[in-house]
Amino acid sequence: MSLFPTRVRTTAALLASVAGLTVLGAAVIPSAASAQTPQSIAAQIVPAGQLASFDQIISHESGWNVTATNASSGAYGLGQALPGSKMASAGADWQTNATTQIKWALNYMDSRYGSPNAAWNFWQAHNWY
Repeated sequence: MSLFPTRVRTTAALLASVAGLTVLGAAVIPSAASAQTPQSIAAQIVPAGQLASFDQIISHESGWNVTATNASSGAYGLGQALPGSKMASAGADWQTNATTQIKWALNYMDSRYGSPNAAWNFWQAHNWY
């Protein structure tokens, strides 16, 4: 028995959930919340095949908290930029804007590791990226 259909449904449900959608059978409907979450913004920006890895890194680094600050290093934001002001390259609103931080983090993962998937592989081996 192939697990492919189950994995496709599970992946579709994960992506829909991150995008702020509810999967009901074969139908996908918008969730009740009207404000976009950082996760739903990421689902619109990060390529689908990279989203799970991107989510893992951001979940571990900041818990999806836009203003997360590492008390010992001073790393800041969703992707824990050090210094946080590095994110100004993605927008002047870097301190509070999830979209700006997500674009910066994706660019960082792409330029340093090649992709969020490769960055997640590195993170798993080193517990940092």
